[in-house]
Amino acid sequence: MFDRGETSVKLSNSLTILFIVAAALFMAGFACNSGNDGTTTNNAGGTTNESRGTKGKEPPATKSIAGSYSATGTNPNGSAYKADLVVTPHEDVYQFTWTSGKVSYDGVGVMSDNEVAVSFTDGSSGKGCGVVLYKIASDGSMEGKAGYWGTNSMEIENAVPQKKGGSDLDGVYDITGKTPDGKDYKGTLTVIKSGPGYTFDWNTGGSLSGLGIRAGNFVAVGFGGKQCSFVGYDVQSDGTLDGKWGGLGVKSLGTEVAKKK
Repeated sequence: MFDRGETSVKLSNSLTILFIVAAALFMAGFACNSGNDGTTTNNAGGTTNESRGTKGKEPPATKSIAGSYSATGTNPNGSAYKADLVVTPHEDVYQFTWTSGKVSYDGVGVMSDNEVAVSFTDGSSGKGCGVVLYKIASDGSMEGKAGYWGTNSMEIENAVPQKKGGSDLDGVYDITGKTPDGKDYKGTLTVIKSGPGYTFDWNTGGSLSGLGIRAGNFVAVGFGGKQCSFVGYDVQSDGTLDGKWGGLGVKSLGTEVAKKK
């Protein structure tokens, strides 16, 4: 996305049988409704549950963000751009492909609730780029979903602050996780406020750094080096993606609003 504005996805039963069935149903209904003690029958218990509105209720499903979008935004330097965006589901993750004039960008995204985090780079090869979307709990711990460019399975990570009671993200965390190929890992994560976001430094035997942007109780973190940028989107009620984006070393963030076509 850096400077992409510059180059501006069958009745065969007889009547007799129907009559018998209807009569049987009528008598069954009459028998159920004639009982005086509603607490001694299973049917009464079922009625009670339905009146509480709990029977058969399921939590609302997360909306799919797959589709084609028209995107407009600003680069970190303030210049405007327009692009076509296609979001394609791949198992646990989403592929994001932007086209602006003759320039294309490709990335991998993960979703939690109504938040989406994407890591991307210019061209069609984003090897080494990744993103993690953390959901921050009231006790300061974080549960993360991570995606890597070219991998359809996501990684899961949990981070627990070593020092309790902090008011911000800053601090050192003990982390445990499972990689996309099912391997367990553990280590530490250090988070420090930096400019418009936060630096994230993981140590799990090897080191990795990234930049995160917080939005409410979520933080989107992009990692993988200076060639990798990232964007954190809030999914609006009408399906619009409203985001901020950047990369390591930036002093200001870009913006993007993507509306479904």
